[in-house]
Amino acid sequence: MKNTVENTFWDVLIIGGGATGIGTAIDAASRGYKTLLVEQFDFGSGTSSKSTKLIHGGVRYLQQGNLSLVTEALKERAILKKNAPHIVHDLEFIVPNYDWWEGPFYGIGLKLYDLLARKESFGDSIFLSKEETIAHLPTIEQKDLQGGVLYHDGQFDDTRLLVSMMRTAEKQGATLLNYTQLIALTKTNNTIDGAIIENKQSQIKQTIKAKVIINATGVFSDSIRKKDNSSVTNIIKGSQGIHIVLDQDFLPGDKAIMIPHTKDGRVLFAVPWHGKLLVGTTDTELKNYPIHPIPFEEEIDFLLSHTAQYLVKDPTRKDIKSIFSGIRPLALSGNTSNTSEISREHKIEVSDSGLVSILGGKWTTYRKMAKDVMNVASTLVSLPRVKSKTQNLKLHGYTKTPEQFGTLSIYGTDAALIEELYKEHSSFKEKLHPQYDITVAQVIFAIRFEKAVTIEDVLARRTRLLFLDVAASLKASKLVGQLLVKELNKDQEWLNQQLIAFEKTAKTFTASPL
Repeated sequence: MKNTVENTFWDVLIIGGGATGIGTAIDAASRGYKTLLVEQFDFGSGTSSKSTKLIHGGVRYLQQGNLSLVTEALKERAILKKNAPHIVHDLEFIVPNYDWWEGPFYGIGLKLYDLLARKESFGDSIFLSKEETIAHLPTIEQKDLQGGVLYHDGQFDDTRLLVSMMRTAEKQGATLLNYTQLIALTKTNNTIDGAIIENKQSQIKQTIKAKVIINATGVFSDSIRKKDNSSVTNIIKGSQGIHIVLDQDFLPGDKAIMIPHTKDGRVLFAVPWHGKLLVGTTDTELKNYPIHPIPFEEEIDFLLSHTAQYLVKDPTRKDIKSIFSGIRPLALSGNTSNTSEISREHKIEVSDSGLVSILGGKWTTYRKMAKDVMNVASTLVSLPRVKSKTQNLKLHGYTKTPEQFGTLSIYGTDAALIEELYKEHSSFKEKLHPQYDITVAQVIFAIRFEKAVTIEDVLARRTRLLFLDVAASLKASKLVGQLLVKELNKDQEWLNQQLIAFEKTAKTFTASPL
């Protein structure tokens, strides 16, 4: 796969291929700016693939009194559901009440949540009796249960949305390169005018020129800021949130549970997702930020013990099918040291030499973040004045009736292309694993159309098997590797290295040694 560029002159160079970076590429390219994005690993391989899979206003921020952030996020939630209905959908949550005051207290708060959403509300919150709560959540712990409050929020598959965004950016004219690293920034008269980039697989270096460079690297933002000025003070504080994945028989049905306040000050979610139950999240401050952070033992124990408090069946480590850790890129301001209290609002910084950094933020607000940073960047270097066009821009695969595609619904209109692949060869209909509806054709499609070049790309992000079931993904890894070898013209040595690398990554998704 070619991962270099012939053109070396660009209007906008974006560093970082997560939600913020790719969102910025969509915004820039749709305004008509010549846009290049580079990502040192795979698209979304950091924080953007490891979220709680929710597009939401943030009940936690409502508790903190941050109404402006909640209002902004609720607006963006509605825009995303409108522009990507094949990936973003409504999900009903229930807050179980175990004390007499919880019903009115949380009920009033969630009515305010509805009010802030206004006409963009996904549905009205309602009070539930004890019997109604049990009917919706048959495995809920019933001792001392008083009732519940039901409310609506958004759910999505984070990296399937990211792939849709990637394809959208390309449709708009952007060029996106994964496995391409920023080596250095170049300057003329102390003003940034370009960069040296390197393809990590071919080791080919290129020097490119850009009118403006945008740092959208999330938790790695400080390292890019220091390539510009080695003496800058760190502004990002990383907070790890882990999630455990269980079989859905722990909480059958299509409703989620939200616990508004745990002992570490976070909201706890138990959410149905792709036929599993996803439980998260924690809040643990980190000092360094690996691409695959490993959950701490106390974090795992925290989620298991809190889940056991609210479900009849108590999960154990043996029940964990997969476990993943994401690092929130919190932008510091003031003297707040507790990561659970740091705002998720985004900030834009322009250095003396012209590096534009977009800092903080959250998945739900990526489009607004992209719009804001492009407004600043385009003004800084006097690009043609063009308003953002993303509020009404349909994302790749858009369809109002994704259900017509069955198990391929999350691909939207691309599902028809995968169905065409079934006709190419009978083996393309085969499943990667007998327990999961992921086919060989989906792997072929990921390689040919979605820039997947490693086993991890396919099993972690183009499909979500590693996130759903580590053991199943390991069993499927050799077949995926063989398909990559054939499609990309690789050799046996490459395949062996890939299998070793994937097994190493898979270990970071387990609660105990493989």
